[in-house]
Amino acid sequence: SHFGEIYIMDADGSNQKRLTSTPGYDGGPFFSPDGKRIIWRRFTVKGDTADVYTMKLDGSDVKRLTDFKAMSWAPYFHASQQYVIFTANKLGFANFELFIVDAAGTKEPVRVTYTDGFDGLPVFSPDGKKLCWTATRTGDKKSQLFLGNWNHEAALKALRDAPPRGKESSSTAAAPSKTEPSASRTENLAGDYSVEISERDLRGQVAYLASDKLEGRLTGTKGAELAAEFIAKQFQNSGLQPIPAGKSNFQPFTFNAGVKVIPDKNKLNLDTAYFPDGKYAVDKDFRPLSFTENGTVEGEVIFAGYGLTMPGQQDDGYDSYAGLNVSNKIVLVFRYVPEEAETKRRQALNRYAGLRYKALIARNHGAKAILVVTGPNSPNAGKLTSLTYETGTSASGIIAASISGEVAEKIFTVAHKDLKKIQKDLDIENPHAESGFTIPRLKVRISTSVRYVKKSDRNVIGIIPPHGTDEYVMVGAHYDHLGRGETGGFARKDEEGQIHSGADDNASGTAALLELAANLNHNIRTTAQQNSQVRRGIIFGAWSGEEMGLMGSSAFANDPIIPATNIVAYLNFDMVGRLRENKLTLQGVGSSSVWKKLIEKRNVVSGFNLTLQSDPYLPTDTTSFYPKGIPVLAFFTGSHDEYHRPADKPDTLDYAGLERVTKFAGLILRDLIRNGERPDYIKVARQDTGGNRDRLRAYLGTIPDYAGGDIKGVKISGTRADGPADKGGMKGGDIIVNFNGQEIKNIYDYTYAIDAVKIGQPVKVIVERGKKKVTLTIVPEARK
Repeated sequence: SHFGEIYIMDADGSNQKRLTSTPGYDGGPFFSPDGKRIIWRRFTVKGDTADVYTMKLDGSDVKRLTDFKAMSWAPYFHASQQYVIFTANKLGFANFELFIVDAAGTKEPVRVTYTDGFDGLPVFSPDGKKLCWTATRTGDKKSQLFLGNWNHEAALKALRDAPPRGKESSSTAAAPSKTEPSASRTENLAGDYSVEISERDLRGQVAYLASDKLEGRLTGTKGAELAAEFIAKQFQNSGLQPIPAGKSNFQPFTFNAGVKVIPDKNKLNLDTAYFPDGKYAVDKDFRPLSFTENGTVEGEVIFAGYGLTMPGQQDDGYDSYAGLNVSNKIVLVFRYVPEEAETKRRQALNRYAGLRYKALIARNHGAKAILVVTGPNSPNAGKLTSLTYETGTSASGIIAASISGEVAEKIFTVAHKDLKKIQKDLDIENPHAESGFTIPRLKVRISTSVRYVKKSDRNVIGIIPPHGTDEYVMVGAHYDHLGRGETGGFARKDEEGQIHSGADDNASGTAALLELAANLNHNIRTTAQQNSQVRRGIIFGAWSGEEMGLMGSSAFANDPIIPATNIVAYLNFDMVGRLRENKLTLQGVGSSSVWKKLIEKRNVVSGFNLTLQSDPYLPTDTTSFYPKGIPVLAFFTGSHDEYHRPADKPDTLDYAGLERVTKFAGLILRDLIRNGERPDYIKVARQDTGGNRDRLRAYLGTIPDYAGGDIKGVKISGTRADGPADKGGMKGGDIIVNFNGQEIKNIYDYTYAIDAVKIGQPVKVIVERGKKKVTLTIVPEARK
């Protein structure tokens, strides 16, 4: 094929003439509609890229139309001969898409299709109004023919807007219509979406946000950055103003995204005559746990079995520290729970077997360090614990490390003990087992040092300014998702490591946000002069970090660009793309008395089968704003089997339903910006619906601030109305540092402390409020 050339001859086979003489493959020729030119593809000598060329029938006037640095092939002229359509793997070999380029080759190509897999071999109908092409966008991923309507004027506009050849293209043709699942202006940052809320626009926006190019939009990654830039460009195209006026649309925030070991500052030494070479290597013999405190300790070692403490009587409780004094000592414990425990007992013990909890128990008993070994009878016997990290967490207040089975064997040898036998006795809960003892003639010196990896991300903010007031309505949706499942994915066995596209969660909500921004700003600009009513402004917020703990919306709520007192209501869109049986859920209705009236009024024409839920404390961004005194309303079309899985793809959405939901929300939003009366704020009492996300038996009614930053303690963003914390005088912004006599350094300490309290018995809680420490008395209630 390296020597493939193009020839022309008469229809009877005579007068053969060679037209090309260039090293590399020349092939796939077609005539132009007027028969005066030939179009074909030419590969480089290496054969890894190809570009589109045209020439006259005699081989003269050769024009190169593309310099695309990709495999560009199967070109075909439009009937107008003003441009050419072709196939290219610009986005990767496994993802061929259709592009168009002007017939003179002066502009960068414009992307047409947006579906994973193959789109290629395009051919226009003779009148240029239809496009037929081959695609694998079928359930079985087999190639089939597709036919779509072609918008010639939109194609010309996209080409006019395209940059000169040699600069990266950001334009897209508005090509096949309803029959083309994703051929709307998705990556088109220059903008050709209509100002009307449309299924076509929603489809295109979701297709880009949920494309493999963005790799799941994990907070702090390139994919999230691309998503933010796309949203900002749409806000700008829609005429929204940045905040502060004249500056960027971006509101940056930072967060802890992981932890790294500092190799030369992590050391372990066994000081004993048994092993004079007692220095050990990090990541081979030992490894700090991700929640360790940084520092150095030296001391005696006390073995404390599985390091478990579970409340209960002698026959059903468990206490590895019974009879042991570990104060100012280094504790050594097994990982997990007794291996031979019966299922029911194992389930009970597992709740207390987390490494953080074991570290907390050791710390509470006065230990200055904890060493963990995976015993010889356990899964992954002898292996070091992975350096896993949960975003937003902090240090545990104790030096903590994992040691290898070989190091543990040496420690037990000093005490003339058999590691395997001792674990076996503990596994069967032998009452005569040695569950704890001091290791004589041994001192351990350990230094741990880890560094939290700081990352940053951005909220995207756009504003429609108010007229005659300083009040705003805020509309929001989170645009981040789970990447490849690093933060909470539910991938099944054959889905691990795949991109979690997040089409419904939450490209659907972001697309609704973008459509509302364009539509409302257009309508307000065109009617403002005729309308003398007071008009509230609108803040459009696209939040990142929702999947990691409402970090972006919390950053805005805690450091608002516009004071919370000026925001009269917040509307949220999270998973609104899977309308089924016409069922739409509206959450947070109890946060204001105005919601039911507005909803009923606007649903007369919208016609949804509505479910209204009062509770505003939701696992989404409303929970960042409701404690600030802002009434909230959340739109939700329900969960599904594809939730938090790679299967949440654009083709699973109901775009007609998404259009209806967006228009319905737009009607409510119009009422909010026009009505002079401010929505009242109702502090909602706890709602026990049976589906409570909390699993603790005790209830306090506190709302932790997961974006609180690097603080010692647990910052509270608010309290539930009439809950124990509310009755006890706790306020938003308080930092809990001591609970019932237990020092609180992080959310885990707090969770474990709550689990240990008795229902109805008052506990003392110390909080930092500004520069003061305040002691509160709170009476825990039973969680219903």
